[in-house]
Amino acid sequence: MTSAIVVENITKGFLLPHQRRTSIKEFFLHPLRKLDYERNLVLNDVSFTVEDGECFGVIGPNGSGKSTMLKILAGIYRADSGSVRIAGRLSPFIELGVGFQPDLNARDNIRVNGTLLGLTPKEVDERFHEIVGFAELERFVDQKLKNYSSGMQVRLAFAIAIQVPFEILLLDEVLAVGDQSFQEKCFETFERFRAEGKSIVLVSHDLGSIARYCDRALLLQDGVRTALGPAQEVVDLYEHYERV
Repeated sequence: MTSAIVVENITKGFLLPHQRRTSIKEFFLHPLRKLDYERNLVLNDVSFTVEDGECFGVIGPNGSGKSTMLKILAGIYRADSGSVRIAGRLSPFIELGVGFQPDLNARDNIRVNGTLLGLTPKEVDERFHEIVGFAELERFVDQKLKNYSSGMQVRLAFAIAIQVPFEILLLDEVLAVGDQSFQEKCFETFERFRAEGKSIVLVSHDLGSIARYCDRALLLQDGVRTALGPAQEVVDLYEHYERV
């Protein structure tokens, strides 16, 4: 089995200022005042692989580095050290509403967002009804997105994302916004993707879904890889840590 993603010894930190100039006036009154910075280490020497056709879960408490790791995989962040190798086209579905224009209706947002994700105008037109149908938004397609609920937006964004040709799909907590029936439909598409040899990386607090749908899982705690293995075993270990 070949690897879709290889992550080796990734470390990532952010600088946190201890003193902040909050106004232009303050800047001119104290132009030489120095800011002290503290380095917040978000990921520390993390390594793992994701195999072709695998559904790979990433779990852990808030602040453990899950979303930062996904953004490094997507190329949004650059790691301070270590390496990432991606074998295939990515479709990152990381932040709700990125690329959407709230003053445009769903019809126009599908065209704009689909084009931004790499579809040609002809491909967008060909897949338009499938996108709207999957998102269950036929009645609301001419309504402006600013009037959509968060659940409606996530359904639309996901329906567009899975129409883009990809080998690797990155998902960050987005399915938590949708209702139960829509989540079930999404997970049904995961089974089809895996049958087609596509890989999925799923970050979620829904441990039941991780155990049910993922082959393996990674547990991050305080930016460190605590466990990596079969999804159910890693979920059980995390739940044990949470009880202690």
